[in-house]
Amino acid sequence: MTSLTGLGYYQVDVFTHEALAGNGLSVFLPESPLPARAMQRLAVEMRQFESIFLTPAGPGRRFEARIFTMEEELDFAGHPMLGAAGLLHHLHAAGQASADWTLMLGTRAVALSTKRLEGTAATYDARMNQGKAALQPPLGRAESQAFLEALNLDASQLDIRFPLQVVSTGLPYLLVPAAGGLDRARVVHPAFEALLATVGAKFAYVFDVAAREGRTWDNAGLVEDIATGSAAGPVGAYLIQHGVAAAGELITLKQGRFVGRPSKIMVQADAAGDIMVSGGVVVLARGELI
Repeated sequence: MTSLTGLGYYQVDVFTHEALAGNGLSVFLPESPLPARAMQRLAVEMRQFESIFLTPAGPGRRFEARIFTMEEELDFAGHPMLGAAGLLHHLHAAGQASADWTLMLGTRAVALSTKRLEGTAATYDARMNQGKAALQPPLGRAESQAFLEALNLDASQLDIRFPLQVVSTGLPYLLVPAAGGLDRARVVHPAFEALLATVGAKFAYVFDVAAREGRTWDNAGLVEDIATGSAAGPVGAYLIQHGVAAAGELITLKQGRFVGRPSKIMVQADAAGDIMVSGGVVVLARGELI
């Protein structure tokens, strides 16, 4: 295995302005790209919902990024990108009030901006342009039933004003609009990932439309994500599409209450229809492999 001696990393908290809150993230800073197997094993070691690996990518504030859960590499994720941008501001623009960054995920360039909170040394707001959302046709009621059962829900927990629908800003989520019942929602289907694949979704996100609060899990149902930026963009687009929110409105989406880490994710569509997702970032700790 590639030697990892001296590899530096940071721990940051995302979607919060308070240390030891929000969604934790490990950010690794190798001098050159690591093999995928090494990154996967490091992600397992850190046991965060996701870890991100950054390497410089030419002149300017441009970095290559790769994101891993404990099970696999992802094409896109929200809280690692925002957390990485906040850390980059801390490391490379400490004397500036604001900064702009580009993170490359494969061939996709993601634009981010950061602002340092006044009076703080390690707390930032980060904002990401997720681009335009792709909305698939809504699921019918009969087709939706299998997914409700897979998430331990019944028709009484569904907000019948709105359909189940797959929406993506880089990672396709099956959005499940609930009217309460978040406390009982969980993954109970033994092959949930395969079931989601039948409608072109990677994960499911259950959210209370009125309360604007959501939950999601890994597809085995073993780990609940604290705050999910890659789902927040689709939720914002969904709310606008179905007339629950207005274009340009700043939407606050809550998540993490059920795992004791309440978090807030901000979502807004700009004038061009691009979905902006933002939240707080706290740089918590740094480490080095020996």
